[in-house]
Amino acid sequence: MREITYRQALNEALAEELARDPNVFLMGEEVAEYNGAYKVSQGLLERFGPRRIIDTPISENGFAGMGVGAAMVGLRPIIEFMTFSFSLVAFDQVVNNAPNMLTMSGGQFNVPITFRGPNGPAHQLGATHSHATECLYANIPGLKICTPATPRDAKGLLKTAIRDNNPVLVLESELLYSSKGLVEPEDFELLIPLGQAELKREGSDVTIICYAQTVPLALAVAERLENEGEISAEVLDLRSIKPLDLEAILKSVSKTHRVVVVEQDRPFCGVGAEICYRIQKEIFDLLDAPIMRVAQEEVPMPYNERLEEAVLPSAEKLIAAVQEVCYT
Repeated sequence: MREITYRQALNEALAEELARDPNVFLMGEEVAEYNGAYKVSQGLLERFGPRRIIDTPISENGFAGMGVGAAMVGLRPIIEFMTFSFSLVAFDQVVNNAPNMLTMSGGQFNVPITFRGPNGPAHQLGATHSHATECLYANIPGLKICTPATPRDAKGLLKTAIRDNNPVLVLESELLYSSKGLVEPEDFELLIPLGQAELKREGSDVTIICYAQTVPLALAVAERLENEGEISAEVLDLRSIKPLDLEAILKSVSKTHRVVVVEQDRPFCGVGAEICYRIQKEIFDLLDAPIMRVAQEEVPMPYNERLEEAVLPSAEKLIAAVQEVCYT
């Protein structure tokens, strides 16, 4: 194992899949000459050339649609959005075209396309650049959605997404690009199945269900609670929003009997709402307390730093929720 950044892990995944399959190509704003807005595509233009690493105009609807068409005729495009907030400009392509083509063509056209880029709030980017889009896209049949929180998950999930014969959204986090973690050597074939959650930390008193940038928050809170000798918290990283690993969720909650869901999105119609429904439907009698949720506040994201901190999930909010379900 070696320690690399989240950004490096994504870059390795792209390079390996480009080298493995000549039908794979990367397209998006500044992915080639500039090496990517967040340097995820660093060095790929020099290695694979301009026919496979393609800079586009500022037209998400245009290049996303081009990607859908390319996928229909047998290529495997990777479409980078500079931020998934900009994917809303391509909503018609991502929601109306990519996931529906297989069914509407009577099975004649697969759309093996990967949409990837940073998703969710970062730091002082304002309301129009801070959307967490997972609940919007999770509502659409035919789309798969993964939310890697570690370098290892970023590499393994992206490689799996590129090989999938369906549209997959890889929702990365700008705040995690520089984070480091252990990843297998480059000569190891790392593939992580979609729809497979991972227990990041074992505990006995409460399950904290999280994903994306709420994973390091949950782990930090769990460690703090344990050090204070108060509560043993289990941390379950969903890794994929859709498909959802319900089996892993129910297994953990059946052990701890208490749940807090922490999500980077707003709570109304959110991912946490679906998880709460599934838990109470399947194992209501095993719960020792009502399920708690920690999420963004229901307001447009402020630019002001202190207001932004007040809107986002925090350690204090999560600790308060855990203490409430544990009656401490």
